[in-house]
This record gives sequence, structure tokens and C-alpha cells, in this order.
Amino acid sequence: MSAQADEIEARVRSIYERAAFVQALGIRLESAAAGTVTAVLPVRPDHLQQDGLVHAGVLATMADHAAGAAAVTGVAPEETVLSVEFKLNLLRPARGPELRVRAEVLRQGRRLCVVESSVFGGPRDAPELVAKATVTLAVVPADVGRRGALRPGRT
Repeated sequence: MSAQADEIEARVRSIYERAAFVQALGIRLESAAAGTVTAVLPVRPDHLQQDGLVHAGVLATMADHAAGAAAVTGVAPEETVLSVEFKLNLLRPARGPELRVRAEVLRQGRRLCVVESSVFGGPRDAPELVAKATVTLAVVPADVGRRGALRPGRT
């Protein structure tokens, strides 16, 4: 692996490790490269909605977080990305035993990035596409959270 590939992997791994909600769900990074990220989630009972299917919120979180991680591979170290819009198509009911997401950057701009995420359910040897998301992310300074730019009531 090249030094650049190692840096990308470390940066994306850090994004997954620092995201408390993603950690609580149990989503783990599987691979990262320039413009692409793959993550996996072993489905647990607390991921399910009332009918025993994976909750749409879990699918949305996987798709959004992977998209952000893929987008951040194309920005400078002093920058990060924040989702500004996403559309999620739920294509079929999602079931375990695991979910996998693959996010790929479609357009890496200086201020906006567009990423497509595909979420697959079912067994690894027979995955089914269960959701597809298109995510638009803004490129912002990496210290955006520490600067208080996202406090409620501030625009």
C-alpha cells in the first residue's frame, strides 16, 4: 500500500471511530480508497422496526456516513465535509444477517461533493440491493464543530 493510500485509510478509519452514533449502531469500516468506502453492519435485533425488517434510519445512516467518508478522501487535511442533502430510495425490505454499503464519489468539487451509496442486505454470498442514496456534501473547514458554526439557531 502506498503512503497516500495509508493516509486515506487512516483518515477514514478515524471518521468511523470518532462517530459515536455510528459506533453505537455497530457499523465498521471495511475498506477505503480514494473516492470510495465500503462498510459493514452485522444486523442486531435493535436495528429492526416493528415488522422485523431493518429500520430505514439504519439504512440512511449507513448510506450517509459512508458517503461522507468517501467524500473526505478528496479534500485537504484541513477540510472536512458535511451532508447538506440526501435522497434515499428504499428498493426492497432490508434483512440480515448483515448490511454492506459501498459509497463512490460521483463529483468531487471544491465546495460541493456528490456521492452515491448502495446498501446491500442478506447473506454475503447472495446480497440484494436494498437502498440507494445520492448525497450532496459541503466542503468546510475541519474545525467547523469546534468553531460553533453548527450551534442551534445559527445560520
